[in-house]
Amino acid sequence: MASEKEIKEIHENGMNILEDLTNNVQEIQEQVLEEILKSNAGTEYLSRFFPNGEADNQSFKTNVLPIISYEHIKPYIDRIASGETSSILLAYRIIQFLLSTGTSGGQPKLIPMTAESFEKRMSDLLLSDLVT
Repeated sequence: MASEKEIKEIHENGMNILEDLTNNVQEIQEQVLEEILKSNAGTEYLSRFFPNGEADNQSFKTNVLPIISYEHIKPYIDRIASGETSSILLAYRIIQFLLSTGTSGGQPKLIPMTAESFEKRMSDLLLSDLVT
């Protein structure tokens, strides 16, 4: 079992991480967007908007991307759920689907999860436990 000193240190480290994240929000958001765009530029979905494969922050800001709902990407998600393995929506392999509660539209929705998104979700939960 962790000592009181160790618990305090873990809490302080968690608070420092949280402080750093909140002080650098714009920079972090730009980095995350850049990573998402670059890693997924070759997907079927994004290649419709970036046919030359150059999906980066600058091209993202100059291209007109529509605001979409779940219904717009549902056909893609259905293909993935049916076992199609190509890079349809994401460059990373989908390892599982989460099922939404369905409260926004009445029907539950399939939410694709990659190994990376699953690990991030778990680390976010751990971080929230550390700072509470």
